[in-house]
Amino acid sequence: MSEIAATTVHEAYAFACMRCGYGWEQAYEIEHHVDGSHNPFIIYKADGEQVPSPLSRPTCTNCGGHVVRIMRAGRVSTVQQLLRHAQPTPSAAGNADPGEDGVVAATAASTGAERHWHLSDLLHPFHRK
Repeated sequence: MSEIAATTVHEAYAFACMRCGYGWEQAYEIEHHVDGSHNPFIIYKADGEQVPSPLSRPTCTNCGGHVVRIMRAGRVSTVQQLLRHAQPTPSAAGNADPGEDGVVAATAASTGAERHWHLSDLLHPFHRK
């Protein structure tokens, strides 16, 4: 029996690991199919590769943990932008001692802003006082 036509939708999710604090976002192509017996099934693809559903048992891409918070897309990138604007630029930090510790701290800050987030960084903009 042949497969009936599929419908594809695009969705993206933001994830935050509750174990290590890592945050990331991923876009998915979600294909809704119906087999020859009229049973529906879904195929998830990320970057063109078939992957398991991110909603069933998400796995942290940093530590492999499974206690992962799923949020709507844009949450991690919004925090990333906020942190980029809050970090001092190298010219603003020029008044500081240009010792080795300053170089290491500046390098860590610039690379950390690109991929790795602590859970408190992700949740801070949404905290109500």
